[in-house]
Amino acid sequence: MNAPSLLPVAVTPGDPCGIGPEIVVKAWRDAPGLMQGCFVAGDERLMHRALSLLGSSPLALRVIGSPAEALQTPAGCLALLQVVSPVDLPPWGQVSGVAGRMAGEAVLWATRAALRGEIGALVTAPLHKQALHAAGPPWQQYPGHTELLQAEAARHLGVALADLPVRMMLASQELRTVLVSIHVSLRQALEAITREQVLQTLRITHQSLLRLLGRAPRIAVAGVNPHAGEGGLFGHEEIEVLQPAVHAACQEGMNVQGPLSPDTVFMRARHTGGRPGEFDVVIAMYHDQGLIPVKYLGVEQGVNVTLGLPLVRTSPDHGTAMDIAGRGVADASSLLQAVRMARQLSQPAASPG
Repeated sequence: MNAPSLLPVAVTPGDPCGIGPEIVVKAWRDAPGLMQGCFVAGDERLMHRALSLLGSSPLALRVIGSPAEALQTPAGCLALLQVVSPVDLPPWGQVSGVAGRMAGEAVLWATRAALRGEIGALVTAPLHKQALHAAGPPWQQYPGHTELLQAEAARHLGVALADLPVRMMLASQELRTVLVSIHVSLRQALEAITREQVLQTLRITHQSLLRLLGRAPRIAVAGVNPHAGEGGLFGHEEIEVLQPAVHAACQEGMNVQGPLSPDTVFMRARHTGGRPGEFDVVIAMYHDQGLIPVKYLGVEQGVNVTLGLPLVRTSPDHGTAMDIAGRGVADASSLLQAVRMARQLSQPAASPG
């Protein structure tokens, strides 16, 4: 098999009725050099509809017959591989089971291509969870991209879903955070904070960022309770769960600190032009604890990375924005950051320093 850096990158357009197709074509228009060697795994009619939003853009669409052909496609030319069944496209901004199925089919094809070693990375424009559910079997069983990719990878490897744990990392130029739990209720998320889950998150994060940074990452663990429990005054999760998990991780050679007060740890980890952060990544205990800080710093720069998969997958850190779909005003910045991150992660591993 070719080295990952020589393989093409697949971009799925997300929900056909959201802003995904628009930001995909804008990415090719705005950064032709970055997008060279990438291709859209999707639908030709959909991408022509998205191209019409650009007006007089000189961007051309080239239909290819295999992922490898994307490597020969010149800069400024959008390569497209038809991987879904053509259908009548629902209108922009409409939540539709037809659209959900198209989006799911594209992601499933690209996931299988990555697992077969035909592509070096997968970049996914946003899905609409209600549309995916409305598509019916098998799509309704997946709350989002992460669960779909995890299930397909587990099938490919012939292992149980529980034996392929994954985690979500949200990353920007200023802050990285990894979540212990993802798309569950807050009550379920609190129940998921166990020593085993936290230690598993630390192991996945350590291995993934070791590859990205070329050195052991500096990991901070956020507390669950206000002020990280204040010595047991505001809760005992820090004492009974987090401290033992951090101790075990340090015993395994990881560079981990915590549990630290969740209302300040993200500021301590933030990288700015004038001050490097104290940590490379923060482990957040639940979805909103970790995502609010990253998104507040700039959703247009955020990238969602799925850690723990046997493939590279990144995505913009925003949703389908149905309210502005089809108006030509969507911002492609986060998608471009996702492509940059995917290329970086798909490079051969750096030697730890």
